[in-house]
Amino acid sequence: METVPPPARLAKDFLTILDLGHADFERLLALAAEVKSARRLGVRAPTATALAGRQIGMLFEKPSLRTRSTFEVAILELGGHPLDVPSEFAGGSREPIEDVARNLERWVHGLVVRTYAQEKVETFARSAQRMPVINALTNEHHPLQALADVMTMRERWGRTQGRTVAYVGDGNNVATSLAHAACMAGISVHVATPEKYELPQTVIDEAAEVASGGAEIRCFADPQEAVAGVDAIYADVWASMGEEEEADARRLVFAPYQVNDRLMSKAAPGALFMHCLPAHRGEEVTADVIESPASVVFEQAESRLHTQKALLLMLLG
Repeated sequence: METVPPPARLAKDFLTILDLGHADFERLLALAAEVKSARRLGVRAPTATALAGRQIGMLFEKPSLRTRSTFEVAILELGGHPLDVPSEFAGGSREPIEDVARNLERWVHGLVVRTYAQEKVETFARSAQRMPVINALTNEHHPLQALADVMTMRERWGRTQGRTVAYVGDGNNVATSLAHAACMAGISVHVATPEKYELPQTVIDEAAEVASGGAEIRCFADPQEAVAGVDAIYADVWASMGEEEEADARRLVFAPYQVNDRLMSKAAPGALFMHCLPAHRGEEVTADVIESPASVVFEQAESRLHTQKALLLMLLG
């Protein structure tokens, strides 16, 4: 079978969607489609030994199902070896993060980090001169999820230019990376949030700057106005990891932003429902919606494997 030509090497690290130029972004999505198609070949896949002899560190300070599982599977299916790095080494209390990074880069060929402050992954990346660092989620960004989101939308729609996705809920890390990636893919973004939970203005400006194909980003307070006629509605939990103490207060604030059958009916016929998971059924989305034919949440989860394989190939392959 024909394979995609070897990808050009990216900048050393992948910390936000904005670390990808438009050409890199398109190249990654094309490569993700290729490795997805070739996965059925197993050990005969063209990329089955691409990371042979490579060790990839996995440092997760926050819990993870999708990100950790898909990275470990991706590394193994590319012929590499995932190495678990204990979570306490992300804290900087036992020894400085700078020293952890400078040790790890002498043993592993790349590092996947899931932590709290974005500043931590930036410190890992800045301190390791040779070791690529991948942001597996911080409080400010979730770029791996956004790559999978765009792949899923493209698989469903084909051409993405001229489409619109409405994000309903908290202007958080998922909303940030979705805004960056969707606008880069030519998908307009509507963001509906309560007062005091808006997407930061810097994120709005960045998304507008990288937008292609006439895509634009618009902000709303009224979720029904935001979803009118859109091609997809996206939800996330109302209280993210580290915000559990605010959960009760947030339920009251975000109750009008629940994605239910009534809200879905305002979107275009055939609109998708999207969620990064885990979902709290009965809070940000009803069980009827997440289990409906409109839902592509498990397709998004599957896409994580393929886009992360592509990223590893472009950084290390």
